[in-house]
Amino acid sequence: MRIARFTTGEDPAYGLVDGAGEKIAAITGDPLYQRIELTGATHLVEDVRLLAPVIPRSKVIGIGRNYAEHAQEMGGEAPAEPLMFLIPNTAVVGPGDPVVIPGFTQEVSYEGELAVVIGRLAKDLSVEDALSSVFGYTVANDVTARDLQRRDGQWARAKGMDTFCPLGPWIETDLDPGACRITTRLEGEVVQDGPTSDMVHGVAELIAHASRAFTLLPGDVILTGTPAGVGPVVAGQRVEVEIDQIGTLSNPFVSAD
Repeated sequence: MRIARFTTGEDPAYGLVDGAGEKIAAITGDPLYQRIELTGATHLVEDVRLLAPVIPRSKVIGIGRNYAEHAQEMGGEAPAEPLMFLIPNTAVVGPGDPVVIPGFTQEVSYEGELAVVIGRLAKDLSVEDALSSVFGYTVANDVTARDLQRRDGQWARAKGMDTFCPLGPWIETDLDPGACRITTRLEGEVVQDGPTSDMVHGVAELIAHASRAFTLLPGDVILTGTPAGVGPVVAGQRVEVEIDQIGTLSNPFVSAD
């Protein structure tokens, strides 16, 4: 099942997206917290504005260097246990929304990733039980200011600035997270292409690890790391991140100046 959050110019609503990704059947309520029912209204996807499919009420948890080749291209090795960092929910934007590059960074990178949406309160999960906490999966671009990352010595500002966490186009609830392919395109050219099976730490392990440190709440998002091929993006360019079985997240990059 694919669940989208959208607007037709009025208040945001949720809907079920058909298999072709062409139509949305509107539903009542917030599917993370309430029982849903079809309203009877339908829309063409091209006629609505898709929004970030989830706005985390609590947190986004990022995972660093979770693909061995990416760790190597960043000058290191994959860590023995998942490397976590936090991103504020104010960084989240939706498909088509601009990623705004502030004037105080001159080295911004794209990072296409599979994102996990948590569906229930969870703490101290085992790896065996971890996937039971998942509501679904979506596509993410973990935008990073590399110069700030080096200068600050930590990642909060480099990865957590406003608009630096695009999510979308919708949530897929029926997915094997270890059997997907992430393809990132910069101005239409493929720059990343790798299977999620190459993750050093799988999705269940990431969720269990995070739950030992943080209480996971419905709507929390876990970014699972990026394949090799990260690189610079500048204002005026567009980045598309596609995950087969989910869809494509596309965002233009613009200057704040």
